[in-house]
Amino acid sequence: MKKRRIKIITAFILFLMALIINFNNEWINNTIYILSYMIVGLDIVKKAIRNIIRGKVFDENFLMTVATIGAFGIGELPEAVAVMLFYQVGELFQSYAVDKSRKSISSLMDIRPDYANVEREGKAQKVDPDEVEIGEVIVVKPGEKVPLDGYVIEGKSSLDTKALTGESIPREVTEGKEVLSGCINLNSVIKIKVTKEYGESTVSKILDLVENASSKKSKSENFITKFARYYTPIVVLIAVILAIVPPLIIADATFSDWLYRALSFLVVSCPCALVISIPLSFFGGIGGASKMGILIKGSNYLEQLSKTEIMVFDKTGTLTKGVFEVQKVKAIDIKEEELLKMTAYAENYSNHPIALSVKKAYGKEIDESKIVKTEELSGLGIYATIGEQEILVGNEKLMKEKQINFDRCEEIGTILYVAINSQYVGYIVIADKIKEDAKKMIQELKKNHIKQTIMLTGDKKNVGEKVAKELEIDKVYTELLPDGKVEKVETLQKEKSDKGKLAFVGDGINDAPVLAISDIGIAMGGLGADSAIEASDIVLMTDEPLKIINAIALSKKTMRIVKENIVFAILVKVLVLILSAFGLSTMWEAVFADVGVSVIAIINALRVLRVK
Repeated sequence: MKKRRIKIITAFILFLMALIINFNNEWINNTIYILSYMIVGLDIVKKAIRNIIRGKVFDENFLMTVATIGAFGIGELPEAVAVMLFYQVGELFQSYAVDKSRKSISSLMDIRPDYANVEREGKAQKVDPDEVEIGEVIVVKPGEKVPLDGYVIEGKSSLDTKALTGESIPREVTEGKEVLSGCINLNSVIKIKVTKEYGESTVSKILDLVENASSKKSKSENFITKFARYYTPIVVLIAVILAIVPPLIIADATFSDWLYRALSFLVVSCPCALVISIPLSFFGGIGGASKMGILIKGSNYLEQLSKTEIMVFDKTGTLTKGVFEVQKVKAIDIKEEELLKMTAYAENYSNHPIALSVKKAYGKEIDESKIVKTEELSGLGIYATIGEQEILVGNEKLMKEKQINFDRCEEIGTILYVAINSQYVGYIVIADKIKEDAKKMIQELKKNHIKQTIMLTGDKKNVGEKVAKELEIDKVYTELLPDGKVEKVETLQKEKSDKGKLAFVGDGINDAPVLAISDIGIAMGGLGADSAIEASDIVLMTDEPLKIINAIALSKKTMRIVKENIVFAILVKVLVLILSAFGLSTMWEAVFADVGVSVIAIINALRVLRVK
């Protein structure tokens, strides 16, 4: 960009010299014009020749080269230089805009760790993050990036999570707390036990999402690409006809006059404003979203989000915190402590929030040698063999399926029914909390003209309906297994309009199929399961539902800017094309219709980067 600026300024000074100073010698004036043209236009001419050799004829380089050399041919040297000079100014603006958009995304790349301090043989060794294995201990000093996912085993500190979540408030971590790669350690030394290889870590996946986001084009971008492919050869053909046919059939028509019109027509016809500004708008939108802790995997999803009519939510971990606590233990024929112990042993290998809450309530060390076998029963619960006892922990359906007589619990919350050796021994009540911003998010969605808000949950009817009523959600479907959620979303897809879209927001492993089949899948990235994040199209890095409103607002702003640029560029170009064809505009107007429109469209596209 620095070299381009120097070339433009030098060429502009020479151009003004030839234009203003009277040398009383046409040869000197023409030499200065040619020198100015060579400085500012030679690389464009070279690109045009190179592209013609490669078979890529009809691009902006070809149009500028033909128009300016043609202008030289008919003696319009000042206009030939002006066209190339202003074209380079437009290119400079484009480079600046793309660079600014890229920086907004590449700021995310700062989270890429350069090394990891791994403890080996009692010493900390600096190695590549790829070389660290699961189970090894890494040391993170103040000011260093956390290179891999894991949990703290020694020390406590504050972590800067801004690059991951967009949040400016540091997150406190102590022993046992999970730590995500990409955060920056602020205060003191912490030791972390690695739980994921670098390729599977949060930082690696985020970088992969961002780097591949531009490969998924929106319909608007695809339209502009196809439009330019057919449009450019057509206008070149029209320009040729305009230069040759009128002088042959119109009396007193001069070839130089109609060639000038044809060259002006060529300059105006260049579709730069559309080809540059539309992808730039989406690129800027993705960059602006990343600043807010929202990862959008492609411009097509950014476009679709603006057309959302139906918003479907999972409950646990999405609308609720997913932080479960044991509220009540009701034991029958055994002690409450024994009931809690057997349930904790059965849930030992599960990382589900319900399992974690049971283990937390038990609060004692689990002797894993006593756990003979555990098996997860999808949508029902868990079967485990603890010593010589067979344990069943799960919902009503599990008790009914295994034909175990039980007393139905009417309390609000998640109920775990427990049976030992096919004998019902009691239940545990576990309650979840609604996220603070969930209700405001639902209210804002309705203000944004979302036609329906729907909640799908595998939880009991009374629990689901209580949450839905509190949040003022339009519809709720409860007691759904993973395949039931898929069926329900497939049915809901039929209720939207032809152009409308359905978005699903979820966070669990069982949400992955629904996220994949929805028009837009939105995953909670902070606590969400890896499979949900991978299956989704948009990832909210902070687990805050209210971020959905930010994402929708950004998508609508991006699409508004895209439409403004398309309408503005086409209207101005069509007007000046008609004027050029009838000889009512000079090449100066043609330059404005091309470069001026491009610059205005690019500046307009940059507005999407202004994120509050």
